[in-house]
Amino acid sequence: MDRARLIFLLLTLNWVSACAPLTVAGMAGQALVNTAVTTAVETHEENVAKAEKNHKIAVANYNVGVEYIKEGNFDKALERLNRAKKADHKYRPIYDALGVVYQHLNQPDKAERNYKEALQLDPDDSDAMNNYGQFLCRMDRTEDAEQYFLKAAANPLYKSPEIPYTNAGLCAQLHGMQDKAAEYLTRALSQDPRIPVALLNMSEISFDRGDYPAARAYLKRYLEVARHNAQSLWLGIRIEHELGDKDAVSSYALLLRNDFPKTREAKLLLESGIR
Repeated sequence: MDRARLIFLLLTLNWVSACAPLTVAGMAGQALVNTAVTTAVETHEENVAKAEKNHKIAVANYNVGVEYIKEGNFDKALERLNRAKKADHKYRPIYDALGVVYQHLNQPDKAERNYKEALQLDPDDSDAMNNYGQFLCRMDRTEDAEQYFLKAAANPLYKSPEIPYTNAGLCAQLHGMQDKAAEYLTRALSQDPRIPVALLNMSEISFDRGDYPAARAYLKRYLEVARHNAQSLWLGIRIEHELGDKDAVSSYALLLRNDFPKTREAKLLLESGIR
């Protein structure tokens, strides 16, 4: 019972007592009723204050845990997230983060259990659906992953549908479904045309399809929003080799050899014989 209803009850009781003569016993009984109502109000307020304090403790520990996740310190992240759960076991983001931690600790059963708990607490949480989808993709459960990605993207209240669309595309590409990958990455780019990973992978897909001008165009768009890495340089070398631009090939090759000499892509360049 909330404070407003308790106060209403108290006033009602007082009004009733005012309309009828009270015996000594009745007056004593009325005092007991009033005391009980006051105690209930105070207890309720104390419980609310305690819940708010515990929630703040949970949020603080959750935030620290997330920072540890970003640093790759999963043991400390786990410790903090468990503290958060002890303080407020109904705070949904804790379970989503625990799923990520257990996934990285190679404990898939615990990871899935926590992802499911997050979605049980909030079935419409698109971030939780997206994270669970990534987990399912890594477990080679591609159809289940796709369903969660699409459900997350379809949520009209979700402000970043390009994220699950991108992940759906990357998952499809990872499992050799190039057409489906292109479909989802294109959807992601229609929401946000500056997603680096979507642009780079669309360049890869275009190259694999033999559409080298499109591959070049996507790579150019990628370089407008991100810096070269070994993957993009090796891709650029192959694209320009197919298009016959020797100067571009040489430029990309020089950067790959100088900036990323110990990478798999540098080794592939050496083995390819492309100059």
